[in-house]
Amino acid sequence: MDPDGEPTAHTGDGPAAPAGHAPRGLLGRLRRLHPLDRVALALAVLGAACALTGLLPRAETVATLGRILPLLLFLGTVVVLAELTAVAGVFDVLAGRLARAARGSFPALFVLCVGFASVTTIALNLDTTAVLLTPVLLALARRLGMPPLPLALTTVWLANTASLLLPVSNLTNLLAADRIDLDPLSYAARMALPQAATIAATMALLWFGYWRRGRRGVDRFVAPTPHVPADRVLYRIALVGCLLLVAGILAGVEVGIASAAAAGLVLAGFAARHRAALRPALVPWRLLVFVTGLFLVVQTLGRHGLDDVVGVLLGPDGGALGALRAGGTGALLSNVVNNLPAYVAGEAVLPPGDGTRLLALLIGTNAGPLVTPWASLATLLWYERCRAAGVAVPLGRFLAAGALLAVGATAAGVGALLLTR
Repeated sequence: MDPDGEPTAHTGDGPAAPAGHAPRGLLGRLRRLHPLDRVALALAVLGAACALTGLLPRAETVATLGRILPLLLFLGTVVVLAELTAVAGVFDVLAGRLARAARGSFPALFVLCVGFASVTTIALNLDTTAVLLTPVLLALARRLGMPPLPLALTTVWLANTASLLLPVSNLTNLLAADRIDLDPLSYAARMALPQAATIAATMALLWFGYWRRGRRGVDRFVAPTPHVPADRVLYRIALVGCLLLVAGILAGVEVGIASAAAAGLVLAGFAARHRAALRPALVPWRLLVFVTGLFLVVQTLGRHGLDDVVGVLLGPDGGALGALRAGGTGALLSNVVNNLPAYVAGEAVLPPGDGTRLLALLIGTNAGPLVTPWASLATLLWYERCRAAGVAVPLGRFLAAGALLAVGATAAGVGALLLTR
């Protein structure tokens, strides 16, 4: 990280030990791990312990693993798809087109990036934004010579805060719409104003904190020349793979199947034309281990008191205070355990007819997971894309800015929700 807190190139899992003093053995290898790798390892060990000791009964362990298998399939295949698509040059081409559309204007580029991220999240889902849009904006930063942090944060923040409008935008939305029996149009009508409020809060912090002239130091930029892929056939295959993923999601195909089909097509293309790019490191083992351990641990916590804690945090109050409390609880728990189990735990506690507090909880679990890396799957995927691109995220600054936006966006969204009653 440079003195101003901007990300710097990251080529390994941790700082190298001085020559002649390299730690040896298992302890040495653990010390060299990236902090997120240590968290993943700890969660995997804890999850296995919960299952083997009976803290999480065998039947619940099997059920939990069965529920997350489609999620693991999606994670593994969509990351492989993104890695190979980047190698094929698709993201560099898209980044150049986005820059040229802004015609040298940073405010225009800001609006285009915000609109691109928001529409992608709303129409597809937040995880697709994290996987496919993050490399595009990082490639854009590289081609314009900009610091990558403003563009990286535009992606991850809007992947979360712009995921309220449609049931398909976030898995939690599907659960909430089903719980309060709203069809897609009725759900969208109720959430339109909260969605506008959370995007507006995100834009404000992005512009004043990262994009304005005082932060970037220049007035205009020179649009890059069009990028020419090294292998046009691979470029077209990878582009078709991305479009296949998007089409599958829009058609309602289960996301794991859609991503597996798209990744399979691109893998076949690389096997035929660029076999050297196919390596075991393409598979995100760390992320898969992390998610498995996380769900086992959270399921165990829910069985041994987490649900009771959620009930206390939500409280019995209704009205504006109850809605704000529900939104705050959703945001807080999302950053502690993850937004999906946080929503499920809150939904289990709230009365079936309390639609306003349920939607406020939903706003907190969608717009609030911006502080810890594991708060949402989209944030985890974003971290993985940043690390793959060699971009180190300054965690202190990320946590502070994310906390500020989590509070602001959740409060704005819940306040807008109360106006729609």
